[in-house]
Amino acid sequence: MDFLKSIVFGIVEGITEWLPISSTGHMILLQEIMPMNVSEEFWNLYLVVIQFGAILAVILLFWNKIWPFRMRTMQNGTRHVSFRRSVLRTWILIIIACIPAGIVGVIADDWIDAHLYSWYVVAIMLILVGILFIVVENYNMGLTPTTTKMSSITPLQALIIGLFQMVAAIFPGTSRSGATIIGGIIIGISRPAAAEFTFVLAIPVMAGASVLKFVKYNGSLTGSEWGILLIGMATAFLVSLFIIRFLMNYVRKHDFKVFGWYRIILGIIVLAFFGIRAVLAA
Repeated sequence: MDFLKSIVFGIVEGITEWLPISSTGHMILLQEIMPMNVSEEFWNLYLVVIQFGAILAVILLFWNKIWPFRMRTMQNGTRHVSFRRSVLRTWILIIIACIPAGIVGVIADDWIDAHLYSWYVVAIMLILVGILFIVVENYNMGLTPTTTKMSSITPLQALIIGLFQMVAAIFPGTSRSGATIIGGIIIGISRPAAAEFTFVLAIPVMAGASVLKFVKYNGSLTGSEWGILLIGMATAFLVSLFIIRFLMNYVRKHDFKVFGWYRIILGIIVLAFFGIRAVLAA
């Protein structure tokens, strides 16, 4: 059954990783409702590494924007490799944006897992960030973004986006993509440019988090654990291919208020569900 559950988790991960509704939050809640029969240590590993499948979808879809080398065929038939400085600049901005969350991840990763990965933190952050979405979108209504392309993002803007990502790294239920996109909107970046930067930013962040989890994992994975993990990653990859395309089309014409209302309603449902369960259990 855990193999089948991993497919469900992969679907949820592929959808919620990119939509601004919190993938980690949904995964924690799904584990509460439909728990896998695995150790707590493996679950903590699975919760992070399954996101690597979603990263592979970004790499595939954005390959032309993140690979710095370009092969050109000259008139005489010879091939020439050129280096694109614009891509190098993008990666420098990505590194800048990764610094805040990277510091928090190295210093406080275990503490965050132990103290903040719970249903009530998820529910509170779902509601608070949902309210923030609505407030920011209402405030920005009618305003013209000052930065409309990912290539025009400045180092300072990248650092500010990194600070929003740091908040999402600390509090499950915030949504990494939601925090970075809404952070970009606040500082004058258009939704499409902020979304594009967020997707590329996910590559080193999730890859680094996955490596960190494997380094800290005690022992070795069993065959069934590898199977559960790979099934979840593959499912997340396939679903992400569709969701990323959907969101890039969506943000060109719509705001995020619908996601804000979704988060608020879901947060209230979570508080009610687990609150009632706790009372009954007592």
